[in-house]
Amino acid sequence: MALALLAVSVTAASLGAMRLPLTLLWQEGDAMLRQIWWNIRLPRVLLAALIGAALALAGCVMQGLFRNPLADPGLLGISSGAALAVGLYIVLPLSLPALLLLYAPMAAAFLGSLAVTAAIFFLSRDGSNTLARLLLVGIAINALCGAAVGLLSWVSNDAQLRQLSLWGMGSLGQAQWTTLLACASLILPSMLVIARLAGRLNLLQLGEEEAHYLGVEVKTTRRLLLVFSALLVAASVAVSGVIGFIGLVVPHLVRLWLGADHRALMPGSLLAGAILLVLADTLARTLVAPAEMPAGLLTSLVGAPWFLWLIFRRYGGMHVG
Repeated sequence: MALALLAVSVTAASLGAMRLPLTLLWQEGDAMLRQIWWNIRLPRVLLAALIGAALALAGCVMQGLFRNPLADPGLLGISSGAALAVGLYIVLPLSLPALLLLYAPMAAAFLGSLAVTAAIFFLSRDGSNTLARLLLVGIAINALCGAAVGLLSWVSNDAQLRQLSLWGMGSLGQAQWTTLLACASLILPSMLVIARLAGRLNLLQLGEEEAHYLGVEVKTTRRLLLVFSALLVAASVAVSGVIGFIGLVVPHLVRLWLGADHRALMPGSLLAGAILLVLADTLARTLVAPAEMPAGLLTSLVGAPWFLWLIFRRYGGMHVG
């Protein structure tokens, strides 16, 4: 999968409204084309891989933490909470130093996603029908956040309205090296922390009491997984907007292939999520060239039918009530 990601990334950096073969990097030619490859195409491909990996890993952790294959940052409203916080930052901008401006949207998204994650966890942990409760809580939070974003759109000016609209559909069109470095400075450390908790997450699948008797500090582990998963979602949403269904589709497919051991499931989901979003962003740049589609629309077109199939296949007899 790592080799596949490398091949897909190199190919994606060469495709677009203008084809830029890899050979132009070492051949004498137009310096402007070389600058386009290095400063526009490459950071965008790397950002797509980074965000796809972060969203897939966050989905993997959510599914393990809630012990539910339908848990997903977008479906449960976590991405919507982050988007709402970023929307507040867009419509009500603050005067901040230049260095902090790179991290201000991520900080806002982190607070929004963390608040929603904590609310979902505590609201859905009780009750006889955990799946129904989880879905209903996610639907309610998505509706509330969507209404709040709609209110922000109503009070915003034209420039803010356009920015909010693109944010809602998910796009990587603003990728730059500075954006990539700021995003990576939050996502990569979070991935390392989560990877170290893979064994504990395996034990949590047995139940909180059993995990406690096996030596797991349940509250601390759960809190760390919630915080760093929220940070993954926050950094992704702050940079690219809401890109749905990667956190739902990718971990489930990888689980069918590699099994439920999170020591293999986490790196597998990470790589598969990176491949999927790089492919989606490449299609978004090339299908309607020279125009561009939001990558979030393509992932939703793939993810929504998969979600429906998953519900009818695994929970066709479920009654919500």
